[in-house]
Amino acid sequence: MEPTRKQGTLSSLHQENDTVHINKEEKAFFTQQSKMTTLPPLPMTRPKLTALARQKLPCSPRTIPRSELIKEKDDIDHYLEVNFKGLSKEEVAAYRNSYTKNVCVEMLRDGYHKSFTEFFALTEKWGALREAARVRSLSWAQRPLEEQPDKLDHFYYYLTRAETAERKEYFEEVYNNLYALACYFNNSEDKWVRNHFYERCFKIAQVIKIDGGKKEAEAHGHMGLLFEEDGQLLEAAEHYEAFHQLTQGRIWKDETGRVLNLLACESLLRTYRLLSDKMLENKEYKEAIRILIKACEIAKEGNDKKMEGEASYYLGLAHLAAGEYETALAVLSTYGKISTDLDDDLSLGRAYEATAKVLQSQGQMAEAVKYLKKVMKIARNNFQNLDFVRASTMLGDIYNEKGHYSKASEYFQQAFHTTADIMNISLMDETKVHYGIAKAHQMMLMVNSCIESADLTSLDYLLSWKESRSDMVPDPTSGEFRRSTMESLYHTSEFSEEESSGFSGNQKNDT
Repeated sequence: MEPTRKQGTLSSLHQENDTVHINKEEKAFFTQQSKMTTLPPLPMTRPKLTALARQKLPCSPRTIPRSELIKEKDDIDHYLEVNFKGLSKEEVAAYRNSYTKNVCVEMLRDGYHKSFTEFFALTEKWGALREAARVRSLSWAQRPLEEQPDKLDHFYYYLTRAETAERKEYFEEVYNNLYALACYFNNSEDKWVRNHFYERCFKIAQVIKIDGGKKEAEAHGHMGLLFEEDGQLLEAAEHYEAFHQLTQGRIWKDETGRVLNLLACESLLRTYRLLSDKMLENKEYKEAIRILIKACEIAKEGNDKKMEGEASYYLGLAHLAAGEYETALAVLSTYGKISTDLDDDLSLGRAYEATAKVLQSQGQMAEAVKYLKKVMKIARNNFQNLDFVRASTMLGDIYNEKGHYSKASEYFQQAFHTTADIMNISLMDETKVHYGIAKAHQMMLMVNSCIESADLTSLDYLLSWKESRSDMVPDPTSGEFRRSTMESLYHTSEFSEEESSGFSGNQKNDT
């Protein structure tokens, strides 16, 4: 009996032909086909041909054996023609072609020529980039686009919707669909696709006027991010400035609820800071200070105290690099006051550390020491090990430079032990060298003292030290260890109230 002719998928045709006598191989094929399930669908209507093609994707949860799927064209056509009278030519082609090709066919068949052109160009570039990456790195293992049907579905769904909206001149809807694609491809692997749609959004946003410029502002923000990630900071700053200007006085928010004007301020300050870093590297101090002053003004407009404090901090460092110490102290004092008002200990520690650097550059070592000890206390209380190491190393450098080697050894030792605790190998090696140099200086004073004495007792001390290689020298007459000359000196003259005056000009002569 001839089965009723009806268009549909292979599984529906199996139901229509249940009275036809089929051999065991065909029966197994139909049983497996009826059990097949597709991937969880997107919230979209999938075209008929692509739905057929998707059934044979290698990434489907339950796939037909490739031996039954991958056949020569004539064999498949003959098999379908003999057994399934109701299949159209298009459906046969859909089952035989790749999923990417079927998406292209659907776009063209439904009249989405612009979508097809853009989709085809993107897939070609995708393949070229993948091949180039494969040549450069053998370990690179990104899956082909053909094996990622969800991405292909997103391309079809949003590109065709955007084209439909563009024909009707619903440009805001065009923007929304293109932006949805940009968000979907916002990952490290597909960032170039995201950037492509950011650029499309920017062009479309120029013609949207009904929202007061919100879409244009967002598009400037996205383009700023694109250029910032690419290292083109001047171009990024231009877009962020436009973003900031368009959002001034507005209460617009993004999809996450963040105020766009605040986001523009943060982005602009970040870019200004990166620009100023490059200017300072090139010793363009005036330009760096100018751009950071502008950053401070923008931060004040944003009415965000923490952001204002950060801007003051980097401005203070720029004045320090330019040798404008008094101005640097004044700006850093503002940062310290803001941090105190916000009860932000970590920011306060940064303010103290930067202030200590300025005072050290001015030669005010006693004041610098006071601030660094505050930094150490804050870092210890907040478990900021790296801050503690930096402050300890700076204190060690100050004491070592002034000839207070015992004290220098003490701070370098603290820095070394901290880096060992946190297993920071590079810092551990660095602090170990500092600690070793300070200990060598400390022992050098003792050895010099014994050599200058030029008596038998001192000679015995030196010989005993040569045997033990210790900073503790045994007394040959008593058999007991005595403290090194350095420690004896510091026992009576180590820092008290006169320590400060010793840094200001009357350096102690430890020898």
